[in-house]
Amino acid sequence: MSKAESTETTTTEDGAIQSVSGPVVSARDLDARMNDVVYVGDEGLMGEVIEIEGDITTIQVYEETSGVSPGEPVENTGEPLSVDLGPGMLDSIYDGVQRPLDVLEGKMGSPYLDRGVDAPGIDLEQQWEFEPTVEVGDEVGRGDIVGVVEETVTIDHKVMVPPDALEEGETTEVTAVESGSFDVTETVAELANGTGVSMHQEWPVREARPSQNKKTPRTPLVSGQRILDGLFPIAKGGTAAIPGPFGSGKTVTQHQLAKYADADIIIYVGCGERGNEMTEVIEDFPELEDPANGNPLMARTSLIANTSNMPVAARESCIYTGITIAEFYRDMGYDVALMADSTSRWAEAMREISSRLEEMPGEEGYPAYLAARLAQFYERAGYFENVNGTEGSVSAIGAVSPPGGDFSEPVTQNTLRIVKTFWALDADLAERRHFPSINWNESYSLYKEQLDPWFQENVEEDWPEKRQWAVDILDEETELQEIVQLVGKDALPDDQQLILEIARYLREAYLQQNAFHPVDTYCPPEKTYLMLTAIQTLHDEAFDALEAGVPVEEIVDTEAAPRINRIGVQEDYEEYIEELKADIAEELRSLY
Repeated sequence: MSKAESTETTTTEDGAIQSVSGPVVSARDLDARMNDVVYVGDEGLMGEVIEIEGDITTIQVYEETSGVSPGEPVENTGEPLSVDLGPGMLDSIYDGVQRPLDVLEGKMGSPYLDRGVDAPGIDLEQQWEFEPTVEVGDEVGRGDIVGVVEETVTIDHKVMVPPDALEEGETTEVTAVESGSFDVTETVAELANGTGVSMHQEWPVREARPSQNKKTPRTPLVSGQRILDGLFPIAKGGTAAIPGPFGSGKTVTQHQLAKYADADIIIYVGCGERGNEMTEVIEDFPELEDPANGNPLMARTSLIANTSNMPVAARESCIYTGITIAEFYRDMGYDVALMADSTSRWAEAMREISSRLEEMPGEEGYPAYLAARLAQFYERAGYFENVNGTEGSVSAIGAVSPPGGDFSEPVTQNTLRIVKTFWALDADLAERRHFPSINWNESYSLYKEQLDPWFQENVEEDWPEKRQWAVDILDEETELQEIVQLVGKDALPDDQQLILEIARYLREAYLQQNAFHPVDTYCPPEKTYLMLTAIQTLHDEAFDALEAGVPVEEIVDTEAAPRINRIGVQEDYEEYIEELKADIAEELRSLY
């Protein structure tokens, strides 16, 4: 049940607490269904029914339960856990069950929130300027857009017929519609079947919103990170995992994606991570400009913060809250990117609840249904043809925090079976200050072939060949490094020493990227491609010089080549790269 409805509906006391075990409460004589929202105890703590056995109902409570005693009342709303959908969700920060934290702080007069406080997910009284896109007499079906409001300077919020207002394939006439200022609960359009369309909708978080068709994604989610766009791209509507140990850069990588990915909407879910990481997002995003239009990044972002000091049960719901909001904007025809940091904390919340229920544990104590829950989450991502005929996407990018960086643990392994892009973070690279510390030998993307036509059309025809050339050089370097550790670099033939030198430029100039440099923090695909052409020019000219008899020491000791490391920080990179390639060729050819 949504907060908007719970403020208006009176529920009846129809159960009593039998026992309390952390976030899990058992109630007797409660007439409820699975996933119903209930209010527990004298303080009315929000909870959700997760098990029913005879006259005993088990509830997971989304707030701290200390002090709650057997015999206190349990009230059933009769409705599932839902979110309020409508204008006002962007530039907002919620907790795991979509309570707006700024509103709650205003209610309490303090950042320390009392239990039992509640508020609607969107402001029910704010006036929005509605502009209809349909006229009286027009035929509309479920999900069809009837008008727009300007939600932020970046995003127009499209007001849609609720998908459950009509049957699939059914249409009806618009009998009344008007422009003007309305709050989200007021009717802005009336349909012949009696449905009144307002800007406000509700949707159960555990139920995927309907779509017409799930399609193969063929457009990349351009991130501005060279190693991702160049070697391991993700599609709009794709799924990706970022596993890595503590301190390897998971959060910074997700922050970079949230800042610079070319999605229309960003939903950032801080699931069980430290509060200072969410604080960084809240402080940085309002000050940063969207590279696409120069507007503040928060104008296209919604934050869901369920940090490590918040109740563990609400972690379990925050992922579903985020994906439901993402699907709502997808239905408008937008490309949405959802960042979940981290799914390991979400899985730990499930393990906590499962152990309280005394369920049979699976590997490492996680519930046996861990894989199914992960799959249910990631399968809600995709590139969709919506029920209203528009096309939109939800890209799901989940960080994974394996203890000690052990990728064999259950959350990482089950995630690997589901996602199609795997960005493996490496503690050794992080210790060497190589960031982003994505291990190019362990990472992969299964989207490369279906995205290649886009890169060929929008960047350069030989994009796939350039990428494969870089991968081959890096693979060869990995093999040679094993020999170097045994016999030393000087024992290698000249051509293999040269390969190591080229690979060094690939690692230091191309794969490394400074997230805190104003220019290097974002690298467009065109620059990513041209950087590879510069390194390949060095490779080709160096091997020509070697074949002409020039000693490898002289080839390596050139003045032009080190300038490759400065390409990343150049704003006028095209002119710089062309001059650099000419200088490399001239200097190396002068040696023979």
